[in-house]
Amino acid sequence: MNKFKVVSLLLAVSLLAALVRLVWVSRDTAAEPAADKAETVYQNLLSRKSVRSYTDRPVSRETLDSLVRVAMAAPTGRDMRPWSFVVVSSRSVLDSLAAAMPRNKMLGEAQAAIVVCGNLSVTDDQGKPSQNWTLDCAAATENLLLMAEAMGLGAVWTAVYPYDDRLEPVCRVLELPDHLVPLSLVPIGYPKGDPKPKDKYDPDRIIYY
Repeated sequence: MNKFKVVSLLLAVSLLAALVRLVWVSRDTAAEPAADKAETVYQNLLSRKSVRSYTDRPVSRETLDSLVRVAMAAPTGRDMRPWSFVVVSSRSVLDSLAAAMPRNKMLGEAQAAIVVCGNLSVTDDQGKPSQNWTLDCAAATENLLLMAEAMGLGAVWTAVYPYDDRLEPVCRVLELPDHLVPLSLVPIGYPKGDPKPKDKYDPDRIIYY
């Protein structure tokens, strides 16, 4: 074998080795962000907690808008999106809600609240409102809570629907039209103290097939 063939063979082997290494590194580089993203989401889900005490640090309009945007990314049956969101940042309105709802005294400390409402004016092609609006609004509420956790906020899911003694004061204070039915009211603020999440994992609640 002459020296030109030897050089050509060495170059070919070197090129092949470089390509293999490039593919290997690219694969590892692509895998790492995916793993990091999964771990971030996993930790955020496990860190979510119900926070009922807040500092006096204000929550910005931009932050509240981000929470609503994420809430609207929730799954919704037949893509009907049968929801509306009432964003409350007025101190007087928050205080009025707290006074009207004995179970929601934390509204007196909250810097904002978001009320997730079923919108019964949203209808399908047969003119019927969604039969899944409670499920869709519940999914939207959970999205909102998880985003609040990720943003360093404190929040708590307080149920409104289907309790008459809660529906009446929320609808009255917020002057909601009849087609908006509040499912949940979420007080929001920056946490006071150092609240901890609960470990709710229970293997006895799992059925494997």
